[in-house]
Amino acid sequence: MFWITNIKTDSNWLSKSLEGLRKDGYAILEGVLEKDFLEQTEEAMYKVQKKIIQDISLDRLERAGELGVLRIMARYDSFFLKYLEIREMLEIVDHTVSSTAVLHLQNGFILPSFPVEKTPLIFQNIFHMDFPRYLNGYLASINVFFAISPFTKENGATLFVPGSHQKLERPSEDYIQSNTQYAECNSGSLFLFDSTLYHAAGKNISGKDRLSINHQFTRSFFKQQIDYVRALETDVILSQEPRTQQLLGWYTRVPTNLKDYYQSPEERLYRKGQG
Repeated sequence: MFWITNIKTDSNWLSKSLEGLRKDGYAILEGVLEKDFLEQTEEAMYKVQKKIIQDISLDRLERAGELGVLRIMARYDSFFLKYLEIREMLEIVDHTVSSTAVLHLQNGFILPSFPVEKTPLIFQNIFHMDFPRYLNGYLASINVFFAISPFTKENGATLFVPGSHQKLERPSEDYIQSNTQYAECNSGSLFLFDSTLYHAAGKNISGKDRLSINHQFTRSFFKQQIDYVRALETDVILSQEPRTQQLLGWYTRVPTNLKDYYQSPEERLYRKGQG
């Protein structure tokens, strides 16, 4: 079954999405982001890309074996923190990895186009799990992938294998090839999947970049890929809403000295009921 729904026309979008996530490991929600917000996002992503290249150097980024990945975008433009306030995404997080979940990562993707058969072979376009651990069916991590550009076969829409989530063994290559689907959807859509679902970036042969933003949320006791509290610094974190602070890891910090350790309960870095 192909789990796709539109939040503007289907009042049961949440229950359907959760059912798709449980049964086949994914769901697609259309109509989540508005046109103006998408336009702001696209403009901001290209500006951030330039800043990252200036900061890190193109040569160093290429040696990392990545393709158009934008990490810690909020460090370069706080606009991307607005994504952590999207109501539909927060509802999904609450009903899956809980209201105390943390943001494991927020990565932007500007996937360039290549001639047929010229796409570099890198980790992104090899089938993989974003949470490569099997915990006896326990849902510890989810991905919320926003399509900033439309996702099509021609521009490298994400490939995924329905039902490949929460498996102890990796599916055979024959099974993957026979059951792979494209996450085709309109711009502004949300591609939700269990982080143990096998997926890969498709090949972009459209002649244009494909833009997207991936969020991965985990239970709060898993270490984040990026220490967003340190990366964004205290002033930025404290200027956010409490829920955004929670997602960024403000309430799941580890003490570095005894003064921090022996603070009163309301001042502790790792709050009871928050972590």
